[in-house]
Amino acid sequence: MRMLADRIGATWARSEDGLISILMIGLTAIALTVIMAIVGVTSVQLSRIHLLDAADAAALDASDALSMEVVYGDGLGAGVPLTDETVIGAASQHLATRTMPTRIEGWALGPGTGTPDGRTAVVVLTGTARIPVVSPVLDTFGGGVRITATSTARSDLMP
Repeated sequence: MRMLADRIGATWARSEDGLISILMIGLTAIALTVIMAIVGVTSVQLSRIHLLDAADAAALDASDALSMEVVYGDGLGAGVPLTDETVIGAASQHLATRTMPTRIEGWALGPGTGTPDGRTAVVVLTGTARIPVVSPVLDTFGGGVRITATSTARSDLMP
């Protein structure tokens, strides 16, 4: 009877051989997936911060851009006059001289860039975030993560 019990116990023990390695592989895969998700979200957030910094600087530069036609026609009595063309031109010129961050593949001024009231410069900057390890996979599905940052700067130089 004892031999039968030993034989059944040995068979049962052999049927569980290797199960811990399958469990470890599964847990490792889950842990790596969670880590890659955290890295991806953090990378996109850092890209958004870099894009917002560039939009802030471009809006600040554009808020100082004078419309020469308005200045020569009306004078500076109403403050620093802005037009959509001067805001777009100054923002484009600023972005052309600025180094693009490494996490962003490309940036461009978006619709809505201009001035709503002649005194406030609004810069809408769009770009594509590059995510470590995940970007090659996203390229096969049509690209990376699009980010849009909007910044405003007001020219309060009043006489």
